[in-house]
Amino acid sequence: MADHRVGRLGDKTPLQYARPATINRLAREGRCGRLMTVPEGFPPGSEVANTAILGYDLNKVYEGRGPLEAASIGYDMADDDMAIRCNIITLEQGNIITHNGGNLETADAHVLIDYLNDNLAKPINEEQCCERVKFIAGIQYRHLLIIKGGSKHIVCAPPHDHPNEPWEPLLVKAESGEWKEESGRLSAKETAELLNTLIIKSQELLSTHPYNIAKAANGERQANSIWPWSGGYRPSMQTLMERYPQVKSGAVISAVDLIQGIGRYAGLRIVKVAGATGLADTNYEGKAQAAIDALKTDDFVFVHVEATDEAGHDGDLELKLLAIDYLDKRLIKPIIEAIETMDETVCVAVLPDHPTPVELRIHVSEPVPFVIWYHGIVPDSVEHYDEESCVNGSYGLLRLNEFMDELMSI
Repeated sequence: MADHRVGRLGDKTPLQYARPATINRLAREGRCGRLMTVPEGFPPGSEVANTAILGYDLNKVYEGRGPLEAASIGYDMADDDMAIRCNIITLEQGNIITHNGGNLETADAHVLIDYLNDNLAKPINEEQCCERVKFIAGIQYRHLLIIKGGSKHIVCAPPHDHPNEPWEPLLVKAESGEWKEESGRLSAKETAELLNTLIIKSQELLSTHPYNIAKAANGERQANSIWPWSGGYRPSMQTLMERYPQVKSGAVISAVDLIQGIGRYAGLRIVKVAGATGLADTNYEGKAQAAIDALKTDDFVFVHVEATDEAGHDGDLELKLLAIDYLDKRLIKPIIEAIETMDETVCVAVLPDHPTPVELRIHVSEPVPFVIWYHGIVPDSVEHYDEESCVNGSYGLLRLNEFMDELMSI
């Protein structure tokens, strides 16, 4: 949701232009600040930022997106698995056009994943009776690729960071440097070569699939290549209950596998909401009601909405403004109204995980604004919730686990 000033908006950020009424009310009645969600040396991805927001030390627990999404999907990783996020993307004239396969629908994606498994998943050998390569279907364009015995020491380019760039220079490479790889694993070079072979073969296969033939005939964007990135091994994480004794139970509400996976490792129960899409058309009211219901039984509820991020990646300013408005009116407002009828005081924090500036179309590693609100909190002088007003908030600039530590102290 956080962004930069946009000339088309009179040199205002989308938050300054949209003036979300309920979030601004929380800013007036609560206390604000900014949070640096991405540790030095880490990419500004959602897997990094959301894990840091929850108070985890990325240097100790980070294994990439793949293992987190495996946890969400319900795939129990073996010790020798390397799990890597696998987008289905759109290529045109040698360039990455979209990271989302032209807003690929989940049902269509599952057909394509089955097709890839039938044609690309190969056994290591007959004696071992296990697969070196396995595709696991997720949601929309977000899927999982398991490389049995793969190495995580590879360099992959997140496709959402490279819109309209040539894809071939972005192919997977072996990581430079020295490390001791586990016995029985492929080398980093072998893993990179395998992944690049899968990318190229997927393009040959997907271009001839009936789904993409129909898309091409209609002049629509095709879902015509896989793109693996952010792989790792099975992580070891304490639950939130182990880290913060204030939390006896918790829930996570999100349409995104990655966020559900973080929640599962954090010990949160996953609440799935019908009609939650990860896009601007998501079921805001359903998510709000799920959060209200969870607050009746759980100490901690993490509600995640992807819509503004996707609009930022698409460079769609109008959609980002609409998504901010929907988030404010259709999700945050009903939650606050319900909280005000509850006997027990509830503390609410609102923040993005990272900025996705609509004119850049990529994640950036910059502080995000946040507000903390509850009945009885002494407000600061901030009147509006936005990237610049929150600079003057009484919390100042927090870093990483300092936000969760502050929230838990309340």
